Amino acid sequence: MRNLDRDKIQVSKNMGAVRVKVKLTNAIDEELVKRGLLNPNLLRACEAEALIDTCAVRTALPAHVVQHLGLRIRSHQIVKYADGRQEKVGVTGPVIIQLEGRETIEAVMVLGDTILIGQTVLETLDLLVDCKHQRLIPNPEHPEKPVLRI
Repeated sequence: MRNLDRDKIQVSKNMGAVRVKVKLTNAIDEELVKRGLLNPNLLRACEAEALIDTCAVRTALPAHVVQHLGLRIRSHQIVKYADGRQEKVGVTGPVIIQLEGRETIEAVMVLGDTILIGQTVLETLDLLVDCKHQRLIPNPEHPEKPVLRI
């Protein structure tokens, strides 16, 4: 597993900026390993720092992380930025996202130069943002494991 933290990524001192360690794994690779069709040494995964973006709906990975994980671009989608700009971006195949001892699988957008964790991951993992202490915390109503709302 390769560590993709970069010197250019600095821990923000701004109030409300929450950065966390995340483990990302190619979900197709993991399934092939489980089926005995891929050598476990070839499983593509990485650990890196991610910015929790409470204004983003979906999760975004930079192109170099997508490439390292060997994720395929399955489709394209229009995204809208906070400043009103729109852009067509790639959407990957499934990636396993592990945060705070919890994991989920989701397709991600290929975008920017920082790993951004959006609301869909936070909701699925039942994690809340503690801006005061700049961290993620499990939902106090479900501290042991995530509970999904339907």
